[in-house]
Amino acid sequence: MRNYKMLLAYDGARYKGWQRLGNSELTIQQTIEEAIEQVTGICVEIQGSGRTDAGVHASGQAANFKISFLLEDGFQAEMNRVLPEDIRVLQVELVASEFHSRFSAKAKTYKYYVDTREKAGVFTRKYSCHYPNKMDLREIEKAAAYLTGTHDFSSFTDDKTEGKSKVRTIYEITLSEQDGMLEFTYYGDGFLQHMIRILTGTLLEVGSGAKKAEDMMVILAQNERSKAGFMAPAKGLFLEKVYYT
Repeated sequence: MRNYKMLLAYDGARYKGWQRLGNSELTIQQTIEEAIEQVTGICVEIQGSGRTDAGVHASGQAANFKISFLLEDGFQAEMNRVLPEDIRVLQVELVASEFHSRFSAKAKTYKYYVDTREKAGVFTRKYSCHYPNKMDLREIEKAAAYLTGTHDFSSFTDDKTEGKSKVRTIYEITLSEQDGMLEFTYYGDGFLQHMIRILTGTLLEVGSGAKKAEDMMVILAQNERSKAGFMAPAKGLFLEKVYYT
């Protein structure tokens, strides 16, 4: 069997997330698998680096699939011909048989966009959270510093799976601002369900004065979802890059 890695970009607005949910729900995974079958004549299952939620986007999602023959040089072009315009295959490469897009991943970068202006921008409103408040960026950066490192992030996830470790390492959280648009960048070894959206909502509450930077230590220690901030909407979140050795 040949193992192929794909680099993907998609607008998740009209999809129910990455993971196939059955033929009744429109998902990224299902749409790509159907395109592969249309191009190759073979039904395959693709493995994504992570399960992006409904409405979440990606500019650098990684996925892999195995097939019994070598793909032709025109495979990528054919995929982009049959895929809908909101999904694109950016790269296709033959990789080692043991490569797995999820289990081989070492780190990921996500970006989250926030529009703090009084009125949401015409051309950014579909891809950012509208949060019209005056922001204390220094306070946000102080709060972000408390959240970096290795912690139990139970307070920042909706995943209630018993026995599943909620410990993750965030290597860096950075914030940039231009003309009222905020760009949060999260770089870590992995992220839990809704984790980045809850982190963002919490940091926005810090920036607007509803919470203090020092509260992050207490929230982390209490391991209770109710102690953290609101969950920012899916439309502002992008999976930017998946890192492998």
